Amino acid sequence: MELGIVGLPNVGKSSLFNLLTANSVPAENYPFCTVKPNVGVVSVPDHRLDKIAGWVASSKTTPASVRFVDVAGLVKDASKGEGLGNQFLSQIRGVSAVCHVVRLFEDRNVSHVEGTVDPLRDIQIIETEFMLSDLELVEREIKRLEKQMRVKGGPLDPQLKFMKELEQQLSRGERLSFSDFPPERQKTIQRLSLLSFKPVLYLLNVDEGILAEGEKNPVYREVKNYIENQTAHRHVTICVGLESEMQGMEEEEKLLFLDDLGFSETGLRRLIRSAYELLDLISFFTYNSNELRAWSLSKGKKAPEAAGKIHSDFQRGFISADTINYHRFKKFKSWEKAREAGGLRTVGKDYQVIDGDILLFRYNL
Repeated sequence: MELGIVGLPNVGKSSLFNLLTANSVPAENYPFCTVKPNVGVVSVPDHRLDKIAGWVASSKTTPASVRFVDVAGLVKDASKGEGLGNQFLSQIRGVSAVCHVVRLFEDRNVSHVEGTVDPLRDIQIIETEFMLSDLELVEREIKRLEKQMRVKGGPLDPQLKFMKELEQQLSRGERLSFSDFPPERQKTIQRLSLLSFKPVLYLLNVDEGILAEGEKNPVYREVKNYIENQTAHRHVTICVGLESEMQGMEEEEKLLFLDDLGFSETGLRRLIRSAYELLDLISFFTYNSNELRAWSLSKGKKAPEAAGKIHSDFQRGFISADTINYHRFKKFKSWEKAREAGGLRTVGKDYQVIDGDILLFRYNL
């Protein structure tokens, strides 16, 4: 599961990526500093995994993870090739969701590609470029289908009719959610990797003043209200500059610093968890003497699909699974004690995995 980090130049994208991955990618004060996409795999914070690690004996602990892809800053007319835009738009077509970094703070030392800081304008620039890029792709698909229909003959293909409807909607600038379409149309949108229909996590990059004011700040309030009116979108407020300062602090010092600001955890942790939720993922756990591990799974998936996350053979030869949810496991703190007390359940192929399940799979090839 991947999130593509997008935004205008100099909004804090590469600085955010540095924080997420602790890598030293360039974060300079000029557009197009990032030329090739940077990819980082980020651990998902989960207090349950930490607790289980304290109860069971495993040689190592592996958290679930989310991949972030950082591409160069996009600019107005990127869909027409401005700022190498088309190249960068193509690099994020394959992501599961978009992390859109929006700058809310003023800083005379950090230039803005549009000359002024205007978050709503900046959001709409990126949204418009996504639509225009998608429109071009849909128009190419229409030409392909029309050519195919001329060769085969016959009535108007339903797929072609849908493409023409999409063309009109994108031309009018209509914002439609992926969930507005029936399943067969959703498959087409996924196949074409249309950017306009991907879920979006807006990261509102603020300074310390806006962070302290919250909704009392009129600009922040306006942007927040705009996002909350969008379907399938979330937002996280973070001061990337402040998070950078906290990187070198001891954990206790960091918690005291956050407490003074009225927060219980860093913006980074909130961001990663929100990204995980945006992708509609849950976590399940497995462990033995070698490894305790959290695995990502799409919500609503069944036990054989969870087994397949570990190895395709597990899914192919799935027989059953023993399971106990974390909330019940913390009473026993041991698989053996849970078994002796009758706390385990044996489930079959139709069992829908729940967030926090601890699973032991049985399979036979």
